Amino acid sequence: MREPNLVQDTLFAPRALLAVALALLMVTSGCLGFGDEEDEKPEPDTGPLTPPNTYYHFADGVVADNSSGNLSGDNVIFMANGTYYGIGATTFEPTIGTTSTGSIFMSNYGGAGRGTHIIRSQDQGQTWEDVGPFFQLVPSSNDPYIYVDPWTDQIIKFDMHALAGMTFSISDDEGESWTLETATTGYTPQDHQTIASMPPPPGFPLPVFHDTLLVYCINTGLQGGVVGGAYCSVSRDNGLTWDAEHPGYEIGVSPCSGLTGHNVGANDGTIYRGNPSCDGPAVYRSLDGGYIWTEHTITTEIGSQSHEIAAGTDEANNVHVFWVGDDNQPYYSNSQDRGDTWREPLMVAPPGVKVTGFPTIAGGADGRAVFGYIGSTNESAGPWNGYMGVVTDGFADQPLITTVMVNSPEDPLDTTDNCGLVRCGGFGDFIDVSIDPEGRPWVAMAHNPSGEIGIVGTYTVGPALRGELRLLTELPAGGPATL
Repeated sequence: MREPNLVQDTLFAPRALLAVALALLMVTSGCLGFGDEEDEKPEPDTGPLTPPNTYYHFADGVVADNSSGNLSGDNVIFMANGTYYGIGATTFEPTIGTTSTGSIFMSNYGGAGRGTHIIRSQDQGQTWEDVGPFFQLVPSSNDPYIYVDPWTDQIIKFDMHALAGMTFSISDDEGESWTLETATTGYTPQDHQTIASMPPPPGFPLPVFHDTLLVYCINTGLQGGVVGGAYCSVSRDNGLTWDAEHPGYEIGVSPCSGLTGHNVGANDGTIYRGNPSCDGPAVYRSLDGGYIWTEHTITTEIGSQSHEIAAGTDEANNVHVFWVGDDNQPYYSNSQDRGDTWREPLMVAPPGVKVTGFPTIAGGADGRAVFGYIGSTNESAGPWNGYMGVVTDGFADQPLITTVMVNSPEDPLDTTDNCGLVRCGGFGDFIDVSIDPEGRPWVAMAHNPSGEIGIVGTYTVGPALRGELRLLTELPAGGPATL
C-alpha cells in the first residue's frame, strides 16, 4: 500500500487543510525542500477544518494535530466532504446494500396494500428507480428489510408482517426480476428481524446447496421460559428451506434482550450480531454457521442507550462495533480475535455534538470502518443532523476520526426534541450503512421534514475504504434539491 501523498491528494483543498497537510509532511518526512527553519513550519488549525461541517479529530472530540506523532501510515488526513441524495420514496427503518457493479439498493416502506419495494441507483445515487417486486403474495410490510449478499450479489427482500411471520424473496439480476415470496417458519410473535450470509465455516458438517449460508435472527418475546431472547434459523439452500428456530444466545447465560443489531458475516465463515448483554454492550458470535452462539461483552464500563449495538466485519475478518452509550454519546471499538478481546472504547463524536442516536457501522479493508448516526449540538436534543465518521486505521494507538455532516444545519433531518432517543419517523428503530466496491460509504437515513423520504448520505470526496488508501473521485453535491 502506498504512503498517501497528502500534497497531491489535497491540491484542491481549502488553504487551512493544505496547511495541515504540509505541516504533517514536514514532521514525518523532513523538510522536503521547504527549508529547515522551525518558524517556517505552518501550524495546524486549532478547530474544525473547512469545508464547513467536516471535522478531523481524535477520541473525545480532541481536534487532530500531529503533536503526538500519531498521524502516519494509514492514520492520516484526507480531504472529506459530506452530502446526501434523496431516493424519491419514503422509508422506514432504512436498510441498504451495494453489489459488485456499484449499484445501490435501499428499502422503501409501502405499508399495507403495497408492501416493501426496492429502490435502485446505478449511477452513484444520482438517479433512482423502483424495481419492485411488483407482485407480492403478502402485500404488507411492518418492518421492511433488504440485504445484499456480498459473496453472491443476491438481493434479499426479507419482510415482517404484523408480527406474525416473515416472507423472503430474492433477485439474482440486480432487481430486474424476483422469486415468488416464500414464508419462513418459526415462533409467533416475531419482530425486529435481521438476516445475513457468510461462506460455510471450515469443517461445516452439513451438506450445503449454495455458495453461502443464510442466517436470520428475530425477537420472539418469550420462548422456552426465556424473556427477551433472540432466536435464529439457518438455510443451507438459499432460503428454500429453513431449520427450526433455536436460541441465538449462549445457553446458560441470560440474554437480557431479544432486540438486536443486524447480523453480519465474515470471510472466515463467522457470523456476528450486536446485542446487549446483562453486563453491557456485547457481540454474539457463531463459529458453526449460526447454530451455537456465544456472548462477548465489549465493556462493562459504558452502557448502551438502546438495543442497537451495531457490528461490522472488515476484509481481514476483524470485528468493528459502534453503539450509543448511556450518556447518549457514540462509542467505537474493535476486535482482532473474533470478539474474544476488545480495544478500549473510543467516544467518536466530533466537537460540539452533545447527543446521538441510531448507530450503524460497516467494515472495509483491514482496519477501515465507517459509522453513521444522527446527532444534535443542542443539549435539549434537536434539531438532528446526519453524521458519518470514518477511521482509516482503527488499530492505531490514537485513530484519526474523519467526521462529515451529510446535511447542512439549515436542512435538518428531524426537528423534534427526542428523535435520536426514541423511535422517530422514517428512522424507526435503526438505520444502515454499506461500502461499495470503490470504497465509498453509503449511509441510509430519512429526511423526516420532507415526509420521511429516504436519503443516502455519502462523500462528495473522501478516503477510499477499500483497496488502495486514496482519495475517491468527486461526486456532485446533493441536498434538498434531490428530495
